[in-house]
Amino acid sequence: MMEQNDGERMEKNETETMDKDERASDERASATSEPKINYRGWKAMPFIIGNETFEKLGAIGTLANLLIYLTEEFNMKTITAANIINIFNGTANFSTLLGAFFSDTYFGRYKTLAFCTIASYMGLQVIQLTAAIKNLHPPHCGSQKFCTEPTGGQMAFLILGFALLITGAAGIRPCNLAFGADQFDPKTESGKRGINSFFNWYFFTFTFAQMVSLTLIVYVQSNVSWAVGLAIPAILMLISCAIFFMGSKMYVKVKATGSPLTSVVQVLAAAIKKNRLKQPEQPWLSLYSYTPAKSINSKLSYTDQFRFLDKAAIKTSQDQINPDGSPANPWRLCSMQQVEEVKCLMRVIPIWAAAAIYFITIVQQHTYAIFQATQANRRLGNSNFEIPAASFVVFLMLSLSIFIPIYDQIIVPVLRRLTGKEGGITVLQRIGIGIFISIVSMLVSALVEERRRTIALTGPTLGIEPRRGAISSMSALWLVPQFALAGLAEAFSAVGQVEFYYKQFPENMRSVAGSVFYCSVAGANYLSSLLISIVHRATAGAESGNWLPEDLNRGRLDYFYYLIAVLGVLNLGYFLLCARWYKYKGTPDAILNSESEKKTEKAIII
Repeated sequence: MMEQNDGERMEKNETETMDKDERASDERASATSEPKINYRGWKAMPFIIGNETFEKLGAIGTLANLLIYLTEEFNMKTITAANIINIFNGTANFSTLLGAFFSDTYFGRYKTLAFCTIASYMGLQVIQLTAAIKNLHPPHCGSQKFCTEPTGGQMAFLILGFALLITGAAGIRPCNLAFGADQFDPKTESGKRGINSFFNWYFFTFTFAQMVSLTLIVYVQSNVSWAVGLAIPAILMLISCAIFFMGSKMYVKVKATGSPLTSVVQVLAAAIKKNRLKQPEQPWLSLYSYTPAKSINSKLSYTDQFRFLDKAAIKTSQDQINPDGSPANPWRLCSMQQVEEVKCLMRVIPIWAAAAIYFITIVQQHTYAIFQATQANRRLGNSNFEIPAASFVVFLMLSLSIFIPIYDQIIVPVLRRLTGKEGGITVLQRIGIGIFISIVSMLVSALVEERRRTIALTGPTLGIEPRRGAISSMSALWLVPQFALAGLAEAFSAVGQVEFYYKQFPENMRSVAGSVFYCSVAGANYLSSLLISIVHRATAGAESGNWLPEDLNRGRLDYFYYLIAVLGVLNLGYFLLCARWYKYKGTPDAILNSESEKKTEKAIII
């Protein structure tokens, strides 16, 4: 009862704060010619988070068990199915760049989300039809060694479903987070707190949806019917569409402001044209400065990294200025603000590369860890109930969903008091902790696989998994620690990356910022697929045997995990160097000490 009263008081205080902030926002709006924006904050969240929850229930409900679906219903080999999943996930994640571009340039986030949500529903429905209609999938293989492969028409229909899902992902993934953050006023204290909490709770609902998908929906698919199990996600996606459109009148709909990438290309072009000019001695004073009246980007101070770009803002006798202060030829002269925005993007690239390597460890928990589960004892105790192999990923989500509220409500306030930082620790520190935990996760995965394989080869087995090999008597629950560690790594690194990209990109590129996160996942999918193919071919003729055969008992999956752990250690070292070098957006780097006759530079660190 006390907890309920405390919750009511907290909600009341938050509402009062938001009301004050809304009044302050109204006063600012009335003082300017710009139309007032009615930020609804948490009032719009039931529709946005509800849409996201059902969208993830639908999408993950299909994709989580797709690996098993391709091997059992489409009679594909393990390597083929794993590569198809990796390529599909990689393409879906890379497509977010295209979706972000169209969102920021032409349609805005609301219209992009509306179109892509419908496309996702159609994709799920197409894949469901491949299971419901017999002519759309090959005959069931069972325990036969030689199975009928899918026909060209069957593969074409399946690929159509994949294409529609990729279209949906292209807009939903980069825009969902940014669209939710758009509902909060970034100029008020409650709005800033709302954005920070939104990132954490977004991932909490995301993992909740994954947990339901990986348990109930996967169970229906594995034990009842693929047709019914794939129909449920399609229906949930339809509900997601309905919830999204129900909140249309409440949303803050930020209009598209033109391609933000044009400014980036202009800076690069101008810097190349003026590459022979001498670097100015005091660039923070001498570089051309101009900010458009309707710019939504925060003003950035000069930084001394990537100084070759400064030449784009050097004003020469050939550069003409319009009466409003803008350059007559923006492809020859750019403002210092534009240059600094490009520097923000350049600084992110090395961090992004480290994130892509990090995600390789997480990808394994969604692919080969599932194959580990298929050749382990998945029964609960002495009962006949068998946990579906794909459902073991739920332990990753469970770890993530349990830790995020603890981190947000308990750990962050304590760290905030100790460090004085708004987030308790810096975003890069949070990402680094996640990378370290992911390495531990791979080491644990290797040790567990070594135990599973040894028991399968030396002890009694529980039968034969069709088209694979003997089922080890080791309990599959031994896989839980590696999944839990991977979830903990995600709570630190994945959430940290989303916040990092959102805050470090210019404000007019926030959809692109959302896509960059998914591009790192895409990079990991492609790298994982490449690594699997290289290891598979390189070890095919080795004395120790192929590391990644169909039957894991005949391979050395543990060696593959150790290899990824070594890559993780090298990546952590690289990340630490990048983090030490990195300068956060908005941090003044150098200014002129105008009162000094010696004209020395004075660094100001915030």
